[in-house]
Amino acid sequence: MKVNPKLRLQILIQNSFFVVLFIALIFLLGFLANQYKFSKDITQANRNTLTIGSINVLKQMQGPITLTVFASEDDVNNGDTFRQGIINFMARYQRTKPDINVKFISPIKEPKLAQENGIKEDGEVVVEYQKRSEHIKPPFAEQEMTNLFMRLSRTSQRAVMYLDGHGERNLIGLKNNDVGEFGKQLESKGLKFANLNLTIESEVPLNGSMLVIASPQKTISPIEAKKIKKFLESGGNLLWLLDDNNFRGLDEIAAYLGLSVSSGQVIDPAEKVEGVNENIASASSYGEHAITRNFMLGTRFSNAHEVNAKGTLDNGWEVSKLIEVSPNGWLESSQVMTNQKPTFDKSKDKAGPINIAVALQRVYGKKGQRVVVVGNGNFLSNTFITNGGNLDLGINMINWLSGDDNLISIQPMPLKDVNVTIPDNQMSFIIAWTVFHSFEYFIPIGFFALGILFWFKRRKA
Repeated sequence: MKVNPKLRLQILIQNSFFVVLFIALIFLLGFLANQYKFSKDITQANRNTLTIGSINVLKQMQGPITLTVFASEDDVNNGDTFRQGIINFMARYQRTKPDINVKFISPIKEPKLAQENGIKEDGEVVVEYQKRSEHIKPPFAEQEMTNLFMRLSRTSQRAVMYLDGHGERNLIGLKNNDVGEFGKQLESKGLKFANLNLTIESEVPLNGSMLVIASPQKTISPIEAKKIKKFLESGGNLLWLLDDNNFRGLDEIAAYLGLSVSSGQVIDPAEKVEGVNENIASASSYGEHAITRNFMLGTRFSNAHEVNAKGTLDNGWEVSKLIEVSPNGWLESSQVMTNQKPTFDKSKDKAGPINIAVALQRVYGKKGQRVVVVGNGNFLSNTFITNGGNLDLGINMINWLSGDDNLISIQPMPLKDVNVTIPDNQMSFIIAWTVFHSFEYFIPIGFFALGILFWFKRRKA
């Protein structure tokens, strides 16, 4: 085809128009990429995205967060990239909350400033939020950072009081039946404890956030019971864990709450199929309540009892059922002997599902009053706390009772890192060096060489 000036002009116009459209497309894609963000984390531990618990915590934090990182400058040549690691780590939080500000200060160049801020080691971070601040030292992962944000967000600084002196499950105890691990998790989220001995105290202090009665084994004296009832009548919040229908001297408290607890325990034959004792029941559904709303984790309860409560016009309680277990099981009409195999008796036993926890609330003065009763104390024990969502459910209960409804969420879990351990011998070192550097140098160079080879063959052909 003969190329004349007119055709050449048409081709020039077409090419110019294509270049203009291509540049416009690039700018449009850049604008859209700036306005809309999408990311997909394909790592096993989801280390590049936040868990839903962390996201929920960030969403309820109003106002900017400032992180001041006291760290020496990075030396990439020597593999020191701590500052860049912090930037990459906090980028996950900044995608959900853009007003998280990170600034770096070198403690070597600014020793006076580091001393004024109480910096004790290189890499220490000062986190500030709403005129409150806290330090965090490396190494830390999502769970530690989110727990710190929760502590800074917590509006209630009142102590969690726990009854002691009657063989209760101890919030700082180390025994299997204690709830010490649960207590550690609560402390990491900014809660403080106060040991309450009512044989000494004149009354239950009203300046605490709640009272925890965790399965006492000995009878509580009438004088102590009267102090607890007065605390309830004065608007105090209560978490009551029961392992049976023996109220251990707190019968008046149970009557005040309209509370009833079964004598027999829940049997779940479905658990036996999985090789677990029938006395361990799994939750089948959760009630529509702030504690369990959108709660999708599985929970397990050992030797649980049915719990019900009835609000009356006199006390004004609004009652909500929280946890139903054992849909294919039943509630034994009486205690099962240790060596006896439980069987369902249609005439005596109650078919599942069985409710084992209730939440009560009412308006009291200018503030609301809240109570949670669970027919099982074992689910928060050191033995069972790691089962499914037991920990998350317990923390949700505490947050609701303390009035921190905005902190009720599924808690962030530690990263499941997959570490590569190289044996300490020459052959292992050579293999590891070859594998790592193959991806860094050898494979890219090989592809480049193949490309040159194919290009040369095609050109020669």
